[in-house]
Amino acid sequence: MIGMKKLFPILLTAALFTACQQSQNDGVTKSGLNPADFESSINEKPVKLYTLTNEQGMEVCITNFGGRIVSIVVPDKNDQPQDVVLGFDKVSLYADIEGSPSDFGAAIGRYANRINQGHITVGDSVIQLPQNNYGHCLHGGPTGWQYQVYDAEQVGNDQLILTLNSPDGDNNFPGNVTAKVTYTLTPQNEIDIRYEATTDAETVINMTNHSYFNLNGDPSRPATDMVLYINADKFTPTDTTYMPTGELRSVEGTPMDFRTPTELSTRIPQTEYDQIKNAGEGLDHNWCLNTYAEGKGDDTQVAASLFSPKTGIKLEVLTDEPGIQVYSGNFLGTSSVAGKNGIVYPKQAAVCLETQHYPDSPNHPEWASPWLKPGETYTSHCVYRFSVER
Repeated sequence: MIGMKKLFPILLTAALFTACQQSQNDGVTKSGLNPADFESSINEKPVKLYTLTNEQGMEVCITNFGGRIVSIVVPDKNDQPQDVVLGFDKVSLYADIEGSPSDFGAAIGRYANRINQGHITVGDSVIQLPQNNYGHCLHGGPTGWQYQVYDAEQVGNDQLILTLNSPDGDNNFPGNVTAKVTYTLTPQNEIDIRYEATTDAETVINMTNHSYFNLNGDPSRPATDMVLYINADKFTPTDTTYMPTGELRSVEGTPMDFRTPTELSTRIPQTEYDQIKNAGEGLDHNWCLNTYAEGKGDDTQVAASLFSPKTGIKLEVLTDEPGIQVYSGNFLGTSSVAGKNGIVYPKQAAVCLETQHYPDSPNHPEWASPWLKPGETYTSHCVYRFSVER
């Protein structure tokens, strides 16, 4: 998603399909990952790769470093397996914060997206958070939870429970926080993600998943032929530093209107519209979901969807969150670091669909509140549902 991130290109080649033919006895996943390349110790904590499977043949690989989804293999309209997310094939590339910072697939926290000038006010005190993006605090600061190691417990073949203890003062956020992310792969080819958090002092929490989706099966090429749907009448426009202005603007008559499924290539070239131009000639905005009303989100309705006419793969997003940040990979292609299968991802090779509270919610009391107090439990729910249209 979010602007001015150093991200790394990845190409999908025939190597993936060769890997998919190898048996589990070879120790290689369907997506061609070698679990040995994810066995490490980071921050003096063990890291490894966990694989979830279901009876439909779907596979999801996750590392507890940052709670990152590394690969998602689903069948296409020809029943051929496709890895539909970007990432790296070694944990060392995810962990090299200075050399290759990225948010690929991560469980983001404490606060996903941006906080204006890194300022939050608790009681009478203004707390200064890290200013790691255009003067703002992005994704919990430079060592947010995507760069920390979760404790992991795999339950059967289809569930992974990740837990993180974030101390008071972590990136200057207040409160000792215990956070949990539960990934469940359902028989319906859904990745069900549930977030929880508790605190011993008032703080802000806003968690999300930052997977980069390419449903075309070829992330060596831009994916602007994918079709996007967003169930939202309004969005939060931003200034040139990607910070929401506070306005809730109608999508009517703008390139931000995706209430009818629309190919990305028909909208993101419209750089005469300031919001497209300012976001790096693409999308990097929060939409105000119609599935959220009167303080409650309906996670039985489709909030957004993405579709590849090339493979027939469709991704539907369901959530109880008020907003979704849609990022069209505008800053991919700025690094020569290769991802899975040696592919360097070009600009706009993927789309992120991040369910969350609106950016800078701590400074907008009129919006859904991200504040968490002792004795309360933060919860958030997101489902990524995959299907095929033939």
